[in-house]
Amino acid sequence: MAGSASLLSQRHHFEHSLSEHRYNPHHVKQLHSQILKFNLYDDPFVAPKLISSYSNCHLLPLAVNVFNQVRHPNALLFNTIIREYGNHSQHSDAVLAFLKMQKDGVFPDNFTFTFLLKACSGHCALSFVKMMHAQIVKFGFLSDIFVPNSLIDSYSKVGRCGLDFAKRVFDEMPERDVVSWNSMIAGLVRAGELMEAREVFNRMPNRDIVSWNSMLDGYVKMGDMDKAFALFERMPERNVVSWCSLVSGYCENGDMDMARMLFDRMPSKNLVSWTVMISGYAEKGLAGEAFCLFTQMKEAGLEADEAAIVSILAACAESGLIGFGKKVHAYVEGTELKFVIRVCNALVDMYAKCGNLDRAWGVFEGMAERNLVSWNSMIQGLVVNGLNEQALNLYSSMKSEGFAPDGVTFIGVLCACTHIGLIEEGRRFFESMESDYNITPQIEHYGCMIDLLGQGGLLEDAVDLLKSMPFESNAIMWGTLLCACRKHNNVELAEEVVEQLIQFEPSKAGNYAILSNIYASASRWVSLNETRLKLLATEKEFMKADRYHSHSERVLRIVHRLDQHLKQAAQVT
Repeated sequence: MAGSASLLSQRHHFEHSLSEHRYNPHHVKQLHSQILKFNLYDDPFVAPKLISSYSNCHLLPLAVNVFNQVRHPNALLFNTIIREYGNHSQHSDAVLAFLKMQKDGVFPDNFTFTFLLKACSGHCALSFVKMMHAQIVKFGFLSDIFVPNSLIDSYSKVGRCGLDFAKRVFDEMPERDVVSWNSMIAGLVRAGELMEAREVFNRMPNRDIVSWNSMLDGYVKMGDMDKAFALFERMPERNVVSWCSLVSGYCENGDMDMARMLFDRMPSKNLVSWTVMISGYAEKGLAGEAFCLFTQMKEAGLEADEAAIVSILAACAESGLIGFGKKVHAYVEGTELKFVIRVCNALVDMYAKCGNLDRAWGVFEGMAERNLVSWNSMIQGLVVNGLNEQALNLYSSMKSEGFAPDGVTFIGVLCACTHIGLIEEGRRFFESMESDYNITPQIEHYGCMIDLLGQGGLLEDAVDLLKSMPFESNAIMWGTLLCACRKHNNVELAEEVVEQLIQFEPSKAGNYAILSNIYASASRWVSLNETRLKLLATEKEFMKADRYHSHSERVLRIVHRLDQHLKQAAQVT
């Protein structure tokens, strides 16, 4: 009896201590040593606390090690490791843990599926969510409202293909709580189905601030600021998220006066509010306003954190606002943020995109530690600034230091090959993606290769690659090929390419303009005249649809240029 009381006392001591020091890695490791000393390392109550504490300290491998030492893990322990895998975006490991759970004969509970769906949310295929759905039905957990709520969320995050399944789960629920409604609204908003989301919102018996903010966010992301503002005015209560969403929307739309008016009216501001407004000014190139507000933020007693600095530097990179970027850099140098990899990466990216390679390289070289994003940022920066050979050399250095490239790396490398004209090297890089690094080429990589082959005169190879892609082709790829046809005066292929482009962009006059230049270079005056007639027909449809279209002047300029070609042709003939 005394032994049981002692064990219980020790257990409570460690549970309490782990909760109290769960974010302190030094204390957690000390407690782990004591837990081993008292032979409680596989205690079903202490072990989950230890796993969560290591996870909170960003020491997931140590958390996994604790889990693996437990001789007979129960459902609680499996749920804990699945949850922590999810918290660290290790969705594959979360699934493997669930499979081990089944193999070991441990029955899942309602929390298992909730944690598993959350861990894989946004990463899993529709087939996986359907498989989990079947398991949930098999174990009879649909009656637990948390589980169908998780299903709705996961189905809607798969993409449009999962939205119908999400609606079916929602419609079949015998009872719904506010989370059920909010999950359905959020899914519809995410898919861009604003009208249907609004219908669900209007039917909702009891809305909370999350419901209103979801709809508000939907209108903002669609750029419909009139509806966003009207909804904002109707809100029974607003929080900082509501205000930030509206301010952000007006910044995106370029209405900085409205954004600033709302920002000034905010009843309370947090760091996110200031960051949204400062980033909005920076992205629009308004250096004075951005720096003034940045100074006011510091005077208000708020210090920018990692997320704020990264957001502001990204806005500076977008607009080329290097002056303000330098001032932010000066601020960073006086804080501990100068050691944060993510901040250093943002500085490299900002300087590179603003054309100051010396500063970008200085930050990159001065980093005490680098990750793959650091190397990718510098490689991309060199390519953007025309230093393609240096980019390829840096790629070699990256590999020699033990970093394996990812898909982003190969976009930079393939672009460098295109700019230099290294066709065979580009082909080898493209093939090595799957053979050496198990990276499935995406549509951007195919686009780079089509550009490389086309610019190098291997037009038929470029067409073959385009047609063999496991993706639907797009106007950008065919447009790239058309430019290559113009460079190499390939009239026949250009005609075929324009026919493809018409399917994507029936009203784009620029395609006919390029084709007309190819005809003119080849002295194909009859074909040039036919192209002019097609362009005139396009112009009529174009003007009929919208006489005030933003490209109408460009169409007329192209028609004028074709007239000049025809006049020159008349003089020749």
